[in-house]
Amino acid sequence: MTMAELHVAAYVSEFCHRQMASSNSLLSEDQLLCPICLDVLTRPVSTPCGHNFCMSCITCYWDSIPVSQCPVCKESFQRRPDLKVNTFISQLASQFVSLQVTDAHIRSPDQQQAPCDGAVLCGICTDAQREAVRSCLECLTSYCDVHLEPHHRAAGLKRHTLVEPVVSLEDKICKEHHRLLTLFCRNDGVLLCEVCAGLRHVNHDVVSVQRLYDDKMALLGDTEAKVQQMIQERLQKVLEVILSLEQSKTETKDVIANSVKDLTALVSEIQKSQTEVVKVIEEKQKAAEEQAAGFISGIRREITELQKTTGKLRELKQTKDPLSFLRSSPNPPILPHTMDLNTISFNRQLEILHIQRSLGKAVPQLRMLLNEMSTEVQNVSDGTDVSNDATLRCIRQYEVDVVLDPDTAHPQLILSDDKKQVRLGMSSGTKKKQNLKPKTFASKLAVLGKRGFSSRRFYFEVFVGGKTEWSLGVAKASVQKKGLLPSPHCGLWAIRFVKDKFETSTSPNVPVNFGKVERVGVFVDYDAGQIAFYDVQTATLIYSFPKCVFTEALHPYFNPCNNEYGSNLGPMVIVPVGRTK
Repeated sequence: MTMAELHVAAYVSEFCHRQMASSNSLLSEDQLLCPICLDVLTRPVSTPCGHNFCMSCITCYWDSIPVSQCPVCKESFQRRPDLKVNTFISQLASQFVSLQVTDAHIRSPDQQQAPCDGAVLCGICTDAQREAVRSCLECLTSYCDVHLEPHHRAAGLKRHTLVEPVVSLEDKICKEHHRLLTLFCRNDGVLLCEVCAGLRHVNHDVVSVQRLYDDKMALLGDTEAKVQQMIQERLQKVLEVILSLEQSKTETKDVIANSVKDLTALVSEIQKSQTEVVKVIEEKQKAAEEQAAGFISGIRREITELQKTTGKLRELKQTKDPLSFLRSSPNPPILPHTMDLNTISFNRQLEILHIQRSLGKAVPQLRMLLNEMSTEVQNVSDGTDVSNDATLRCIRQYEVDVVLDPDTAHPQLILSDDKKQVRLGMSSGTKKKQNLKPKTFASKLAVLGKRGFSSRRFYFEVFVGGKTEWSLGVAKASVQKKGLLPSPHCGLWAIRFVKDKFETSTSPNVPVNFGKVERVGVFVDYDAGQIAFYDVQTATLIYSFPKCVFTEALHPYFNPCNNEYGSNLGPMVIVPVGRTK
């Protein structure tokens, strides 16, 4: 430190001590506060009109207004003044801060945990350490009133800067300039004294330790609140998982019981069919054998009779006397009664082959179904089919038939004859002048499904194609149909698509997903209070409303919206599951 700086420091120190010691002091903390930030002046500068500000405060203030003027007296300057740090005021402010060193901005965690009641002990006492009354910035030591006496008497020690007692003083003093570290440079991330700030950090973002401390503490408070919120959210999620697990256990027992029951019944039916097939085939075979035995026995009897007839005919052929031959020969020759062999047909094997062909068709189909079931079970076991594909396949079995209710449709909407499509009419610029029914939407371009659902689960799919805006979901029958829908407890649970993002009816203008879809699946678990929307093509979840409370029947909700974001006259089409538009 130069001699000039020492003289200035000694003068300022003596001046501050006199003023602080005087009960009628003319110097107060208010006189060293910046009119902008209301904090002790940091790197003070003086405007041509004579008012003092922190350099960073007045610079930011002038950056925000078109004309440079004094914030206090409103005097305008033709050119922006080239401000320099006022070293006298800077030293004065520094000494004032030093005298108030017991404030929170110079206290560290070590201070808060000082011995006994937080008092700073004298660093000179050897036997029983007494409580310090002053700390010396030059000596880096704290003194009791006894050991402080030389600083009041010795000429060299009188120039030292004494401040209120500080714990770990050496950690709070600039090693180069022996000044309190009362500033912080945001650019370099280092603590500074006033001299450091004036020499090497002139154009840097320098703030007081107190201000930075306050900002950091406020940030810590916000962060702590956010962390606490995150903890509560995770605790809530853990609770939801536990409840879901308990529900899963109950459902798993039911699924196992039903699966065993169904498969046991199937096995029993197969065994019964097997027994019946074997019995029928054996009965057919037995009947064929009995029929064949009867045919063979009858033919054998006919053969015996024909052999007898053959003998008689041979005897007649040996008669040489014509008269005797004619007397003994019947006319015509008598033949035994026999069956017509052309009418005898034995095709019992065709019936057996028919049964075989029927089994040949049914068994492969049954085996294919069993293979599909086995594959599904194996995929779940391996974890390869726990994807959204499996989820979507599962919920699609709850498909219901949805038709639109014309009585609820906004006058500007056009419904198809089969009540499966809704679109905006061409004359959407003016409303139709007519007496609207109580059930009709008057402000929203919406229509409800005719059927309401008040229990269990249901699912339906809607084709939206290339529409630039639409809204889809479910609503209670008593949902408000005139005026703006209140949120979030208005009885409407829907998602709204706008250009390339999705919002919800409960949190408008807050994106919950991004992208585009052509076909949307809506799944509602009424008893569980859950509503989920799926992109059917990719089998991915768009958004889910959890923990909903339903008090009345829910109706599908459709809103094709207007043309605010481009041509949007395409319809919303209710399509059957598994069938393309």
